[in-house]
Amino acid sequence: MELWKLYHTGMPTTPTRERIAHPETSALDLATVMRVVGDPVRLEVVRLLGDGQEHLCGELSQALQIPASTGSYHLKLLREAGITRTRAEGTQRFISLRSEDLETRFPGLVGVLTSS
Repeated sequence: MELWKLYHTGMPTTPTRERIAHPETSALDLATVMRVVGDPVRLEVVRLLGDGQEHLCGELSQALQIPASTGSYHLKLLREAGITRTRAEGTQRFISLRSEDLETRFPGLVGVLTSS
């Protein structure tokens, strides 16, 4: 499509930076958060992210021994619920736990979710 656009308009196109949507802290809902982490796979993702580091999507899928497509599905649900933050860097996606936002909204929840 980029080449088509260049050919037809005569002007080069600049790549746009992908923006990944995350809910505002004030919009986080406890019932939604609990429903999403009620799945054992998603709860384990939260526990893996409890180290405070960013992790690659593929890294998490490997650690859980699940297909990448399944991992992507679970990570999408965690992001949409406001539990995780996804940062794009090229084709890579870095995932982190929104610990501060969750603690602001629901004090003590992160400790409960990340304890084994």
